[in-house]
Amino acid sequence: MVKSKKIYKNFNINPRYKNSIILIGNFDGVHKGHQKLFSLAKKYKKKYSSKIGVLTFEPMPKMFFNKNLDNFRISNLQQKIDNLKNLNVDFLIIKRFDRKFSKIKSITFIKEILGKKLKPKFIFVSNNFRFGNKREGNVRQLIKFESMCGYKVIKPQPLLTNKKIASSSLVRKLLQKGKLEKANKILNRNWSIIGKVQKGRQLGKKIGFPTANIDIKDYILACPGVYAVKAKRYGKNNFIKGIANLGYRPTFNGKKILLEVHLFNFSGNLYNKYLTVEFKKFIRKEKKFKNVDQLRKQIKTDLLMAKK
Repeated sequence: MVKSKKIYKNFNINPRYKNSIILIGNFDGVHKGHQKLFSLAKKYKKKYSSKIGVLTFEPMPKMFFNKNLDNFRISNLQQKIDNLKNLNVDFLIIKRFDRKFSKIKSITFIKEILGKKLKPKFIFVSNNFRFGNKREGNVRQLIKFESMCGYKVIKPQPLLTNKKIASSSLVRKLLQKGKLEKANKILNRNWSIIGKVQKGRQLGKKIGFPTANIDIKDYILACPGVYAVKAKRYGKNNFIKGIANLGYRPTFNGKKILLEVHLFNFSGNLYNKYLTVEFKKFIRKEKKFKNVDQLRKQIKTDLLMAKK
C-alpha cells in the first residue's frame, strides 16, 4: 500500500509536491492505456526532475450521478491504489466526489485548485477529459489558462489495441461478453476481485464442492459463468488454483449475483477473510440444470478444464 503520508483527501498537498506532473482521471483498472500515460510521465519526471502525482475521485463521478449503476468498476479503490503504487507514483490525491464538489465551476477548478493549490508543472489528461459543474470544462479550456496558471497540458495519443482505443469501457465490454483473455491483455494482468468471504447456503458443500462465497459489490458483472481462477488471502503472496462460478445459480433459483470460489486441495476456514480472486480463463456460460446430479456431472467436467 502507498504510505499514508502520500495519500491526500484534499488539495492541501506538501509544498515539495508543487511543480509536479499531475495525471487526472478515474484510472479504473489502470490498464495498458493508463500505463502508457505513466511511462510518458516518467520521461518528463526524469527530464524535469519532478514528482508524479495522481488526482482521482471517489466514488467515480459516473457512479455518483447514476445511483442505479451498481456493477460498474473494474477495480475497487484499494486495487487502484495498489496498481498506482506499482507505477511508482510519488503522491495521490483521492478527492471525495460529492454534491458540493460536483457544483464547482470549471473556471474555479482551474484557477483555485490547479492554479493556486496544486500548482502543477504539467497536467496529463485524456482528450475527452471533462470537469466542473455539468461537465462544462474541457481540455481546450485547460489549455486556455496555461500561461495564467503556470502549467502545461499534455494530451498523449491514446493506445490502440486491434484498432480500438485501450479504455476502461472496452475492458468492461470484453468482460461482459466473456472475452476474459482479451480483457486481461488490455489490463496487462489478470482481472481480479477483492471481497469478503461470507456465509452462504452451503449448497456447494452439499454437492461435494465447498465454495467461498463473495459478494461482488460494485464490480463490473463479467459474463455469468464458470472461470478458472487463482485466489489468495488479501495481502498474502501464495495463490491457490481453483474454479469459480460468477452468477445467479439458476439451478438453485438464485436471485442475487454471487462469486463462488472452489479452491483445489484446500481445507480451512475463510469466513470473514478477504480474498483476492484472479480470473485466468473463461470456461463456459452459466446455465440451469434439470437437477443436482446433472450439475455435479458438469462441475466435474469444468474442474478438468480449470486444471489444464
